[in-house]
Amino acid sequence: MPERRDGDEYKVSKEALIAVGPDSTPEWIRTAVTAGGGRIVEPGQARGLVWSSPVDVSGLADMLEVNPHIEWVQLPWAGVERFVHLVDEARLWTCGKGVYAEPVAEHVVGLLLAGMRNIGAYARVGEWTGPVGRNLLGANVTILGAGGITRSLVRLLSPFNCHITVVRNMPEHFEGADAVMTSANLIDALVGADAVVVALSLTPDTDGILSRAEFEQMERHAWVVNVGRGRHIVTDDLVWALREKVIGGAALDVTDPEPLPAGHPLWSLPNCIITPHVGNTPEMAVPLLTERITDNVRRFAAGEALVGAIHAELGY
Repeated sequence: MPERRDGDEYKVSKEALIAVGPDSTPEWIRTAVTAGGGRIVEPGQARGLVWSSPVDVSGLADMLEVNPHIEWVQLPWAGVERFVHLVDEARLWTCGKGVYAEPVAEHVVGLLLAGMRNIGAYARVGEWTGPVGRNLLGANVTILGAGGITRSLVRLLSPFNCHITVVRNMPEHFEGADAVMTSANLIDALVGADAVVVALSLTPDTDGILSRAEFEQMERHAWVVNVGRGRHIVTDDLVWALREKVIGGAALDVTDPEPLPAGHPLWSLPNCIITPHVGNTPEMAVPLLTERITDNVRRFAAGEALVGAIHAELGY
């Protein structure tokens, strides 16, 4: 029985015995675990596991096969498409969803302004040119996805007085949005938009969600910003749409393939801005993920609900 202090209620909790992996796990993750009251142990003793590699799927699968007693797995990043086939109901699974929303949303605003105000093209041309550009102020902005990035982006766009349409799985209210549509009405959400922001998780339903058919329905001045995954956009179709000026431009923090190889057509298109998946840099990510791991270790020990649950049926 835990010790009772005056004014406290009895709380039954278990020690947070946490393994970390793989062996290359950085020290700051271990520090985050202990800051939450966890004790780092070998996997054979552990109740929870913080897995730090975003690519070592087989290593995680092998560890769970050998240690089926592990009750909870924390994955490091928001995108878990590589790991989602491992997610089962035998244990709790959490990830970094929502952790990086603020810096990524900030990056979206920068890309929107750089594209719509023609800053990217001006920076390349090397000579004085004529005036080109459109306002973000009062623009019609369609956002695909209704997660943490979208929540942060809607807030950051509020001073610009944009008309915001959010496209999500269910036609439920979204705070700050002027309209909500489902993916079944995607074309309706694209028509009339001055900017389209892709902030989705990658699932079979969202793979290639923007292709030639969608670009053909967009405004000829519309800018597409992608901070989700490169495969949300059919790259060859995007190259066509940019070359033929079917849309105004694209600003991409993610590409397919990624990294985008030197000499790829997207690099040379004047109406395309590319940043190398830096919407959330390591310097930004470490303190944010540290806080998430520490919080979830504390919650796990206390028997409270964990933050960032993965839903296998949704793919994120």
